[in-house]
Amino acid sequence: MTHIDFHSGVEDPLLHTCKLVRKAVAAGNRVVCHSSDSRRLEDLDRALWSFSASEFIPHVAVSDPLAEQTPVLLSDGRAEPPSSHMAVLVNLDAATPSFFSRFERLIEIVGRDDESKAAARNRFRFYRDRGYALAHHDFSAH
Repeated sequence: MTHIDFHSGVEDPLLHTCKLVRKAVAAGNRVVCHSSDSRRLEDLDRALWSFSASEFIPHVAVSDPLAEQTPVLLSDGRAEPPSSHMAVLVNLDAATPSFFSRFERLIEIVGRDDESKAAARNRFRFYRDRGYALAHHDFSAH
């Protein structure tokens, strides 16, 4: 069963995601970052290129021909992630990803704005009501 972590109170969700992805890839995991918002995925793509001057995190869209060989995939939910990438899913979307249960771990990123918090509460209830293991990490003091 998928283990779910909520990272709430995140000041900069894209920067936080970049740091999470860097850590997950360094630990040998393959990661899928999901958002149905194509603009948010474009912003994440740019952030992964530029958040660290001394590092590069290889990433492509899920539909890219190099997806199988690339450690980080960006997904808008229209294409299936390859089976090689079922370790970590990072959700940047307000909605629950329909395919989350295929992953070992799901990380929900929750910003500090009221809209993000309200959507996260709904997702939290959804997972809790279905018996998923949930953990909460508060980043509001960071």
